[in-house]
Amino acid sequence: MPPPDTNPPPDEAPVLGPAPAADEAPVLGPAPAPDEAPVLGPAPAACAAPAPGPGVRPDPRRAPALTRIAVVGGGPGGLYAAALLKRLDPARDVTVWERNAPTDTFGFGVVLSDETLGGIRDADPVVYEALGRDLVRWDDIDVVHRGHRTTSTGHGFAALGRRRLLEILHARCTDLGVRLRFRTEAPPADVLAAGHDLVVAADGVHSRTREAHAAHFRPRITTHRCRYIWLAADFAFDAFRFETAETEYGVMQLHAYPYEAGASTAIVEMREEVWRAAGFDELDEAESTVRCAKIFAEALGGRELRSHRSAWTAFRTVVNERWSYGNTVLIGDAAHTAHFSIGSGTKLAVEDALALAHSLRDHPVPAEALAAYEAERRPVVESTQRAATASLQWFEELAGHLDRPPRRFAFDLLTRSRRVTHANLRLRDPAFTATVERDFGCPPGTPPMFTPFRLRGLTLRNRIVVSPMDMYVAEDGVPGDFHLVHLGARALGGPGLVMTEMVCVSPEGRITPGCTGLWTDHQAAAWSRITAFVHSRAPGTAIGVQLGHSGRKGSTRRMWEGIDQPLPDGNWPLVAASPLPYRPGVNQTPGALDRAGLTAVREEFTAAARRAAHAGFDLLELHCAHGYLLSGFLSPLTNHRTDGYGGDLAARLRFPLEVFDAVREVWPEDRPMTVRVSATDWAEGGTTDEEAVAIAAAFAEHGADAIDVSTGQVVPDETPAYGRSYQTPYADRIRNAAGVPVIAVGAISSWDDVNSLLLAGRADLCALARPHLYDPNWTLHAAAEQGYEGPAAPWPAPYRAGNRPPPTGRRG
Repeated sequence: MPPPDTNPPPDEAPVLGPAPAADEAPVLGPAPAPDEAPVLGPAPAACAAPAPGPGVRPDPRRAPALTRIAVVGGGPGGLYAAALLKRLDPARDVTVWERNAPTDTFGFGVVLSDETLGGIRDADPVVYEALGRDLVRWDDIDVVHRGHRTTSTGHGFAALGRRRLLEILHARCTDLGVRLRFRTEAPPADVLAAGHDLVVAADGVHSRTREAHAAHFRPRITTHRCRYIWLAADFAFDAFRFETAETEYGVMQLHAYPYEAGASTAIVEMREEVWRAAGFDELDEAESTVRCAKIFAEALGGRELRSHRSAWTAFRTVVNERWSYGNTVLIGDAAHTAHFSIGSGTKLAVEDALALAHSLRDHPVPAEALAAYEAERRPVVESTQRAATASLQWFEELAGHLDRPPRRFAFDLLTRSRRVTHANLRLRDPAFTATVERDFGCPPGTPPMFTPFRLRGLTLRNRIVVSPMDMYVAEDGVPGDFHLVHLGARALGGPGLVMTEMVCVSPEGRITPGCTGLWTDHQAAAWSRITAFVHSRAPGTAIGVQLGHSGRKGSTRRMWEGIDQPLPDGNWPLVAASPLPYRPGVNQTPGALDRAGLTAVREEFTAAARRAAHAGFDLLELHCAHGYLLSGFLSPLTNHRTDGYGGDLAARLRFPLEVFDAVREVWPEDRPMTVRVSATDWAEGGTTDEEAVAIAAAFAEHGADAIDVSTGQVVPDETPAYGRSYQTPYADRIRNAAGVPVIAVGAISSWDDVNSLLLAGRADLCALARPHLYDPNWTLHAAAEQGYEGPAAPWPAPYRAGNRPPPTGRRG
């Protein structure tokens, strides 16, 4: 598991604001006397004086060799960048500006990964050896939940004190001849840029350099929902410890780990509303420290906590559209931040410094070097930020995870960022993972994805669903040979359930002219041919139908002809909750359904459901997502009605529930029904998290057997947070808040992801779309790759000879 970041909280970065007052002298050693200028290293050379005046930015494309370099910020990233750049060319004049004293620091411990340490070893063995003498190492993580401690091992942590890290870097910079200007504010950004060949801005989350050129860097800063404080204990925990405290005010959590023989970092975190309810907003630093020690007295063994300019703060995620401007480049927290719970701050800053130094070494033209630095680092940072966001959101929603059994809770916590997975934990700690599998109900030798799951009278042999995927190749709504081959091939590939595309309940309810339907008996007969093939040739695989109506998103071209573009001719009239076009000026304005129209649509759904039952489908899903008709009633962005079907959530739910009830009444009692919902619109003013849970709970109360949790596609100006498994947190929230089984969807691409989601209790079934387009036999291949040959993934008899990968290369 990636360790929590032990970088000081970005809000406490020691780079902005006035120099410490006399009563805030550095902890180690006295403050320098006035005649002891706070400059370490050689005196400035005459050539280091700024040449051009302020406002004159050198052109990095024609700049000579980088002889004058300014580093703003004396944290680990800035110091290490200075040392590396000086080491690569001893003739360089490198100056670091740091507003604080050399021994002044914030935070307590720093955790460094083996990957980061390896990069340091290769770039500067002197620093690596110095670090190695002070690192403390351990392997265990303790998760304490409702009095039960679960230990997982094999994680491999290395940490040291932040002050010691700075001392090592100070010494290295001094030995190399880097000039260190302490208690000195850096000159303005333009002045530095005009007087130096390169400016490295390592001045933290509140970077003045970044703000001076905000129009170019274009920063986006997001403040999150928890408050936390950085404290320390004067003893060493023997493991990384996560502990929850369920207080009368709400849930609080402790993140603690050792960083030297007799000291540990202790971070206390809680939701903003819990922090206020507990009165922490009215306590000073000392009072907060005492209060936190009392709350986590058992973990601390009754010992006290201590602080050092510790303040409650909310984490801010920093993202910049660009990382360089002329000869100025951002690194570390100035360029990006990632939540401390995955151990990324110091790691990212040090790795930025390494990448920048290598780029400047390999590219003699500065502009090319800075572009190469960003090209190398940005994908890594963005991946880390996605993982960090998943982690911080998990802790923001901690209260929703507490009812899990202790070992499942621990597994959920360990895999929260999606970087640590089921397979990864099996390698690190097979004993722990085996206990979680047994608790889940996995028979011996059976991966979680190959355990059965029951929905009403239907038992699915495994947890894999082929997600609905629109094909747009039907003629007059009739599925043809393409659909038989497409769905038949996926059914033969071993999933527990294969779903049709959205099957439309009327000609006017189609998205495109190529959509399938169930408004005629002829269409139903064509579907019967497909269900009969699945049941006879892929026994054990269930087939489900998804019923829907396009609403305001209908009468458009096929996807590959222009997604969401209206037809060049032959358009049909649209209906919706409100007369709002999907895209004004592009798509037609739908008519708002009146009472007669609502009744007609409801009857179209029930007629289609009867035909689906006669066609032999095992499961029916009602499509209430993605901005189609029923989704349009649910979202406040698309439902502006003033009658009984618009307004608050209860009113917006009324028509979708009426349709659900009508369909459930005609759908066979022993066959399950699911509902697909968009749990967020990814747009301001749209469906909230709380409303998504309420929507799911309402359908469950009316008889839905599971909720298929998707997101977005409701309005065109959405801003989704794409990434691996990016929609699964919504499934997790609905499953555990509404107490209803869920199908998770959204960029789930590997069987390892599936096993992780199931074991963590975030989903009951996992639906995959694109992986099944790439590989119709995805489920069978997942079984083979895991060495599973049980009844949940049988190979069809004609295919059994291919149940192992064919040999490759030369084999005689």
